[in-house]
Amino acid sequence: MTAFRPASEDRRANLISKVPQVTLAFWVIKIFATTLGETGGDAVTMTLQLGYAVGSLIFLAFFAVTLAAQVASKRYHPFTYWAVVVATTTVGTTMSDYFDRTLGLGYVKSSIVLFCGVLAILVMWYRTAGRIEFEHISSRRDEVFYWMTILVSNTLGTALGDFVATDAGLGFEGGALVFSGLIALVAVAHFYTNISSSLLFWAAYILTRPLGATLGDTLTKSQAEGGFNLSRITASLVIAVLMVVGITLTSRRAKQISSSSNESRHR
Repeated sequence: MTAFRPASEDRRANLISKVPQVTLAFWVIKIFATTLGETGGDAVTMTLQLGYAVGSLIFLAFFAVTLAAQVASKRYHPFTYWAVVVATTTVGTTMSDYFDRTLGLGYVKSSIVLFCGVLAILVMWYRTAGRIEFEHISSRRDEVFYWMTILVSNTLGTALGDFVATDAGLGFEGGALVFSGLIALVAVAHFYTNISSSLLFWAAYILTRPLGATLGDTLTKSQAEGGFNLSRITASLVIAVLMVVGITLTSRRAKQISSSSNESRHR
């Protein structure tokens, strides 16, 4: 699904790409972000009792502000990028809950609609650009498609997580194991098959959202519901701190590698 490009073009795209390289640290931080989206979204809508509609508006505003900062930047800024990701997960949580519960669509219908939405965006992206990117996002066109895919996929992930945990009767811990297993299969496919890297990336990206959703619910739901009954606000703050630590360490490591590469070239 990724079209051939000359090596010189790839190097230029990599230099100005506004998204991080996909490493193990990327996926760890992504899972933190999706879990924070679940606990943070529920903290606003349930703990603070603002409701799904109001919560969705709040997080949509947060998403708009962070996305504007991301789009306005000329290069990759770690905290800006991950702030947008968190915003999409919180928006995804409240929007999914609004579709499922307030509008009464239920988890199955919502999941089907949102899955079709993700596919539609990816098809439009491919037909417009001739490729689907995930590491070399430098043009405004690719950036728009990138964040649209993330927003809808995170909303889809919330609905999938709730479906597996409740309607399928596996519970939150069982749901977390299911999605962990599916992500492991995607990883195996990445290393041992010739399936498109872009396709596998977006499959994993979708699956990390329900994993985060079920982990978040495992932490905060009551013991009667199969959770640990932790405070949503406290859990959100702890996860946010872990994210900041992870982003800081990853950014520092990337700068060290970049500095070492520059020194090697000038020798």
